[in-house]
Amino acid sequence: MEKSEKKGVIDTWIDKHRSLYAAATRHDFVVSIRDGSVDLSSFKTWLGQDYLFVRGFVPFVANVLIRAGKESGETSDMEVVLGGLASLNDEIEWFKSEGSKWGVDFSTVVAQKANQEYSRFLEALMSSEVEYSVVMTAFWAIEAVYQESFAHSCNRWGNDGFRQYCLSVKNIAERCLENASREALVEAEDVLVRVLEHEVAFWEMSRGGQ
Repeated sequence: MEKSEKKGVIDTWIDKHRSLYAAATRHDFVVSIRDGSVDLSSFKTWLGQDYLFVRGFVPFVANVLIRAGKESGETSDMEVVLGGLASLNDEIEWFKSEGSKWGVDFSTVVAQKANQEYSRFLEALMSSEVEYSVVMTAFWAIEAVYQESFAHSCNRWGNDGFRQYCLSVKNIAERCLENASREALVEAEDVLVRVLEHEVAFWEMSRGGQ
């Protein structure tokens, strides 16, 4: 009988917080986009709010890139993050295209509470005092939620290339967590949970919950 492969730190945490992870990746709003039943006004709200979020996400990823270049010790880390940063330009253009298609004027969109709180959370993670392993865990979680949420309904995040990219980021985070201090592990798990909570709040906001 073959010995089963040891589960990684991240997968262990996902199992521990399975209900919250499911709420973030299988939210009713996401499901409504998948099956085509989404309310148009809610969809437009999501487009506008997520466009603002992605623009705010760029400085966070740029910070991750700098940290990867200085602290990781692995040149491949920087290459993976650089690929993700470069793809954000295409993502912003996708939102602009969709906004034009659905009549959403991004210049008039104001960030709602859930969006503002998520952005402040990301800004806090850009502090040099936050461990690299913690930052990479957050980075993976943010990207992975979208990959899994839209795996079967949106080629923007559901394509195999994005899935492989998320796996690469996860492998970096796992490597860092294997060598992290106990304090960093506690903080990284807390950050993972907070990302999931922010994602749920973002979906609720888009649906009209706040």
